[in-house]
Amino acid sequence: MALPQDIRPVNSEVADSITRSAAIPWIETKPGQAWTKVLWVGKESGRWAVLLRWKKGYVAPPHKHLSGAFAFILSGRIKVRDTTYGPGDFLYEANGMVHGATEALEDTEYLFMCDGPVLFFDKDGFTGYRGWEEVLRMQQAAMPKAAE
Repeated sequence: MALPQDIRPVNSEVADSITRSAAIPWIETKPGQAWTKVLWVGKESGRWAVLLRWKKGYVAPPHKHLSGAFAFILSGRIKVRDTTYGPGDFLYEANGMVHGATEALEDTEYLFMCDGPVLFFDKDGFTGYRGWEEVLRMQQAAMPKAAE
């Protein structure tokens, strides 16, 4: 069935981006405690999407969002600031949001989508950065390991 002219794509060069997440390797980001699965990196926009898997007791360091971020909890529970989130909960964190450590109260898996970079810090100051470039490097470094 052909699409009516008024709903055909304006640019036939644009294609969907499909990720077969079951085929993507988990990247261990903190030995035995935290893993990331890179789902998508938008080089043209600076956006990125990952699945995060944290073991109970894992604590993500304090950080600041330099863009909006979204999270959807798939399983487990995490504590963000003074609120606990569980399966089915959706979070939006605005540009400029600063918060302390985020803790996994149970083994947790969640979808995280970010419109730009995140800065990590501790009591002494800046400790790290995660933006689309770093997420892409993580993904590229993990791919050869998946083929072994």
